[in-house]
Amino acid sequence: MKRLTALFAAGIIALTATQAQAVDPDKPLKVPATVTIVAFDQLEATALALHPGSTLLDTDLDEAYGKYVYEVELEDAHGIEWDVELDALTGRVLKNHQDT
Repeated sequence: MKRLTALFAAGIIALTATQAQAVDPDKPLKVPATVTIVAFDQLEATALALHPGSTLLDTDLDEAYGKYVYEVELEDAHGIEWDVELDALTGRVLKNHQDT
C-alpha cells in the first residue's frame, strides 16, 4: 500500500511539473495558432497604468494549467517593486501586489 501511495504521489508531482512551465529565454513558449493573446505592449500599458510613473523591470509569458499569464515586474517612483499578472488572452488583471 505504501508503494502504491508513493507511486501515486510521484505521478501527481510529474503531472504538475508538466502542467506549469515558465518561458525559457532560449526556448520561446509555443502558443498554438488557435490561441490569440493580447499584444505585449498593450499588456505592459495595462500594468503601467496601475502604477503611474513606474518602470518595467522584467516580463514573462507563462503557461500554467492551460492559461497564458503575462507577468510584469515594475518599480514605482518610490522604489517599490510590484508584481502584476495579467490574463494574456483577455488582458484582465489577475494579481497586483507589492513584491516582497
